[in-house]
Amino acid sequence: MSSHDDLTQDLDLQPEKPHSARFWNYLLGGTDNFEADRELGERMKREWPGAVDLARASRAFLGRTVRHLAAEHGIRQFLDVGTGLPTADNTHEVAQRVAPDARIVYVDHDPIVLAHARALLTSTPEGATDYIHGDLTDPDSVLAHAARTLDLDRPVALMLLSVIGHIPDPADAARLVRAYTTRLAPGSCLVLCTTISTPEADAANETYAASGTHPYVTSTAGQMAAFADGLTIPPPGLGPINRWYPEDGTTAPDVEQWGYVAHKE
Repeated sequence: MSSHDDLTQDLDLQPEKPHSARFWNYLLGGTDNFEADRELGERMKREWPGAVDLARASRAFLGRTVRHLAAEHGIRQFLDVGTGLPTADNTHEVAQRVAPDARIVYVDHDPIVLAHARALLTSTPEGATDYIHGDLTDPDSVLAHAARTLDLDRPVALMLLSVIGHIPDPADAARLVRAYTTRLAPGSCLVLCTTISTPEADAANETYAASGTHPYVTSTAGQMAAFADGLTIPPPGLGPINRWYPEDGTTAPDVEQWGYVAHKE
């Protein structure tokens, strides 16, 4: 595994091309993006007005699930795969507010994310954070490196938020998720969300792919359920993520981003 400096010193940011992490950053109102990312973002907003709500709902889902798992289930270890660019309330910040001893490992294969990874490496004295420059599709390597910081014999929350659609074949995606979850200890859980297949979402994803950035495929409800094979999905179950224990007890209009928290017995 190369060092941070080795991987970033000659990094070509390719500002003339839209980039998935920077595009998502723009939808969330961030500033780590270029004109090409903003142009794609504005086009997506015109063609799919729900895109911004979807991005914000995904970020809010991260916060609610991490807080819930830390406070209600005693989870103290989080493996966040497909991290994306740092923004407000990253996984470790949310978890360590509840449990200062929480330990978090972030994973992303994108050198652009790596260039910003130092923002993810702050931690309480009692806890720990780490960043792995690794690929979702290589669970053996990811878990081996995660074990430097996490105790894989104890429960871990595996976070796969808005990332599984980068695996184009749903059967391959299900096998990949299973390769992670079978290695996790009883009491672990899977936090997953991705875009539900609708005519509007599918058309928007075609526009997104045509821009030259890394394509993202939508999933059916059945495919999403299959990602949790062997796990238990308790209430509120699989559905629009804005319905997952909304903090004020009310729900915003449903977004085309569905998800769940699934538990390993």
